[in-house]
Amino acid sequence: MNNFICPVCSEILVKTNTIYKCRNNHTFDISKKGYVNLLMSQNNKNKQHGDDKIMVRARRDFLNKGYYSPFMQEICKIINKYAENNSTILDAGCGECYYTNNIYKYLLEDGKCVDLFGIDISKNALEISSREFLQINKAVASVFKIPMQEDSCDILINIFSPFSDMEYKRVIKTGGKLILAIPLENHLWGLKEAVYEKPYKNEVGAYNIDGYNFLEEKRVEYDVTLQGNDTIKNLFMMTPYYYKTSKTDFDKLNNYEILSTRLEFAILVYEKI
Repeated sequence: MNNFICPVCSEILVKTNTIYKCRNNHTFDISKKGYVNLLMSQNNKNKQHGDDKIMVRARRDFLNKGYYSPFMQEICKIINKYAENNSTILDAGCGECYYTNNIYKYLLEDGKCVDLFGIDISKNALEISSREFLQINKAVASVFKIPMQEDSCDILINIFSPFSDMEYKRVIKTGGKLILAIPLENHLWGLKEAVYEKPYKNEVGAYNIDGYNFLEEKRVEYDVTLQGNDTIKNLFMMTPYYYKTSKTDFDKLNNYEILSTRLEFAILVYEKI
């Protein structure tokens, strides 16, 4: 079984009921919410790391409505395709663990027992993550300094999170899988039309990544009709657009109780060479 490594000395951390501890006696408390803080800048209380409370609560409330369920189900299916019993899987940028928990549940129901890890730089996100599956190992940590050993991951998942090329290559085994989820050109088009005078489409780059073989792409595209002003605003507030948009434009959403929008995702699978 793999485990987190110490962010101070890189030795293996051994988990007990309340702490993680390495052989050099560096210890890290496990919070009542079930995660450990392995972010070395954790003592700087004046600095905001990752998504703030507004964004994480909006995302939690929106995702719990089920609008992204078809997309989540496709992610689970693809991971199940490549996962084996005892696979080590890392969700890099796990947020509130909506996808992480559903992936774990899906694999369990198919009879697969895996070591599943989730890291996110936002303590706010892990604070509100569900403790339904205590077997999932969760840590506050950066994808640019992943607290896991070299060549330790059979599968690394990145769902709308920052891409850390060097760290991903370090922790993914040769032959291991990198699974990315990205928005496509028309994702959230109806929402953008409601807010912006001149909305723009998402830019989608080339799929090739050095050091990997591209295995497959699964597109998930469908339209949804959002019900309720809070739901509409939560969808907008869980995106990066929220912090780049004027109050005047955001307030346009006050006029909507029902709004239809396009959802477009691509799930990309790579194999490390």
